[in-house]
Amino acid sequence: MIRTATALAALLVSLPALAQPTSATPGYGANPVLPKPDTDHRVQNFSKVIGWPKDASPRAPDGLKVQRFADGLDSPRSIHVLPNGDVLVAEATTTVRPKGINTKTPGQMRSGSAAVFSPDRVTLLRDTNGDGVADERHVLLDDLSQPFGLAFVDGTLFVANTDGLLTYSYKLGQTKIEDKGRRLLELPAGGYNNHWTRNLLLSRDRTKLYVSVGSASNVGEHGLDLEKGRAAIHEIGLDGSNHRIFASGLRNPVGMSLEPTTGTLWTAVNERDNIGDDLAPDYITSVKEGGFYGWPFSYWGKNEDPRLKGQGKTLVETAIQPDYAVGPHTASLGLLFYTGDALPAAYRGGAFVAQRGSWNRQPFSGYKVLFIPFKDGKPSGDPQDFLTGFMADLQKGTAFGRPVGVFQDGGGALLVTDDAGDTIWRVSASN
Repeated sequence: MIRTATALAALLVSLPALAQPTSATPGYGANPVLPKPDTDHRVQNFSKVIGWPKDASPRAPDGLKVQRFADGLDSPRSIHVLPNGDVLVAEATTTVRPKGINTKTPGQMRSGSAAVFSPDRVTLLRDTNGDGVADERHVLLDDLSQPFGLAFVDGTLFVANTDGLLTYSYKLGQTKIEDKGRRLLELPAGGYNNHWTRNLLLSRDRTKLYVSVGSASNVGEHGLDLEKGRAAIHEIGLDGSNHRIFASGLRNPVGMSLEPTTGTLWTAVNERDNIGDDLAPDYITSVKEGGFYGWPFSYWGKNEDPRLKGQGKTLVETAIQPDYAVGPHTASLGLLFYTGDALPAAYRGGAFVAQRGSWNRQPFSGYKVLFIPFKDGKPSGDPQDFLTGFMADLQKGTAFGRPVGVFQDGGGALLVTDDAGDTIWRVSASN
């Protein structure tokens, strides 16, 4: 993405003392302070991605090291680690079309959020010598349509394009899929900003897939007829049966992960724009079957959006308050509950949240990976900066890259996708 954008646009001392986020904003935690809505808010504050210097990397807490697992990619977004250790990465981005060009387009391209072409492929990365760096790279699938979510179950690879869920026969070790695949489910395509992503997560009993679909608009401004099947998490059997909406009212639910002690589905949600620098907070939340989470009529539970005043009253009365706010406009897109042993024990069972960073806020927020401790299936402490250093110069608004997803490899190390920096970062113990 850096190459395209350039051409087009000429913690912590020790784990026990982990700090709260440095951004002085009110929208964090189980009971965030919610300022008064500002419906005149129209901030466009895009960062400028300049790429990573050769020897630079994000910063992790003491005792951990950060490596370039793979660089020179093209908008790496979502990862799936196969049972044999191979790493699949979906490479795709927002595409700029003539009818979609608006005042935000130059800023989106400058900030690594859009390009003329999307790579639209799945790449297989392999670390053959265990040094934490991929030394083999193969294009496993191409000619896709903005792929994002990936899952592998018993010889079948599932790929979520922006417009449908596809399945392919796949044998572990294979480096190219010739199978033409089949379409398991149609998904609504098109949308506002980056709401093209369709994530996948296998259910705990391995019989179903959860499929996340973001809204087609900011707050339904183009009419709710366009929102059918959107702002929701779908559920579908592995054979395509029993498709239904599992939960709704989730503006842009991208990251999904199962809380390890309860098996409960959680998601990271990218909330609405143009309602104030400090509204509305992005959040992570447990997802209740049949639950409604407010969008577009309300935010953070039953707080009515004044732009839709008096609409959807019956739904607003049922809106579920999310579990934990992770800051306004942080673009919290990645979510992982950590279950490995490669990081200090205090991280086990907690949640990592990848925050791609703001464009609709002054000053910037996000541009880091947070850690949130959990106990008995619920958040148990303040959010803590885990991976930082993505902003190059806060005053100039320059960024080296933008963290968009967080995953766990077969050995328990973290893999963090940086789509704007065209890199996958690996975080593991120093020794």
